[in-house]
Amino acid sequence: MLIEQIWTANAYRNFNYLIACPETGEALAIDPLDHRQCLATAKRNGWRITQILNTHEHGDHTGGNEAIIAQTQSKLLAHHKARNKIRGVDKGLAAGDRVKIGERVKLEVLDTPGHTMSHLCLFVPSDPPALFCGDTLFNAGAGNCHNGGDPSALYATFTQQLALLPDDTRIYPGHEYMENNLRFTLDREPDNRRAMALLAEVKSQNPNHAFVSTLALEKEINTFFRLGNSTLIGKLHEAFPDLPKAPDPKTVFLKLRELRNKW
Repeated sequence: MLIEQIWTANAYRNFNYLIACPETGEALAIDPLDHRQCLATAKRNGWRITQILNTHEHGDHTGGNEAIIAQTQSKLLAHHKARNKIRGVDKGLAAGDRVKIGERVKLEVLDTPGHTMSHLCLFVPSDPPALFCGDTLFNAGAGNCHNGGDPSALYATFTQQLALLPDDTRIYPGHEYMENNLRFTLDREPDNRRAMALLAEVKSQNPNHAFVSTLALEKEINTFFRLGNSTLIGKLHEAFPDLPKAPDPKTVFLKLRELRNKW
């Protein structure tokens, strides 16, 4: 499997992705907002974009669909619940489906509601594995639920799906928010040495060659995976004095999401 992470350099800080089969050169474009860069990258590598996949229905993930389809006649894939939200979907996907690229690349579809209720992620059981997670999981953060989402569903996605993936899974998010998310981690966990060291490392990173984290690292630096951390819970009591002394993980997650919305 060949991966190109494409930095759009736009106000929303989007990442687009191309995944290609090394044997056939067929490629899948994930959330190709910057269609010009996606097409140019495919051409430079000698690849043919034959499929587009939208992780969810928001315009900053679907905006390049029509331009790429016009030039490549690619098939458009999306969550089966997004057919009436994304124009021109050729195939609706559900949990457990497989997306095949060329001869050698197969991706597993995860139904991952939360950011929206028709959001999917793609898991690649390669060596090492990879997760293309749209706006569900960010480096050191989690997607918001403002536009058609639900934080309780996002909690279930994190705890019942993402946390159970292999620790060496590489994380490929839909946006580059790492520095700001690490600052939120340190606001909640001032003693998180791993987050502190990583913030110093990525503060001046070039998003064209962005840091790629793993699930194991996310469990060290991402508050939304660290729901039992004593420092985090102590700080949470400062913000929410009526919180039970030992809040359950879901309550911690929901309160963190509430704080992050205002932070």
